[in-house]
Amino acid sequence: MSIIVKFFMAPNDTSASLALHSGPGQAFESLSFGNFDPEEAVLEWECLLAGGSFEELIEADEPRTVAGQDNDGPVVFALSPCLSAALADAEHARLRDVAASWTRLRAQDGEVIGTEIAEAIVGDLAALVSSARRQNQSVYCWAA
Repeated sequence: MSIIVKFFMAPNDTSASLALHSGPGQAFESLSFGNFDPEEAVLEWECLLAGGSFEELIEADEPRTVAGQDNDGPVVFALSPCLSAALADAEHARLRDVAASWTRLRAQDGEVIGTEIAEAIVGDLAALVSSARRQNQSVYCWAA
């Protein structure tokens, strides 16, 4: 799997959708990662942090696509308000536990994500969400 994943802050869906073709670039504060399915990850993180089931989130059309097609080319999607609140409110130890659980979930599907990498992804994303909330913005993900 070779996927570029960038989580970024934007004031609204319209602004976020501008990142579709070339990514968030310098215009938005962002985090860059790679080689995991970000749509599946945000669903798993929401289940781990806020409860609920993966199937319920899928039925609710989460994550909400802002621009692009899910299965053909780049896509921009929004982190749900529930996940954003859970990430922003979680203590460091809770984020570490979520990262460890996510690592185990991925391993069950044959995907290897190191614990330190998972902790960095979840922790850095939580910090980005907290910053976005202070600035009255939302967090989006661009994947290509």
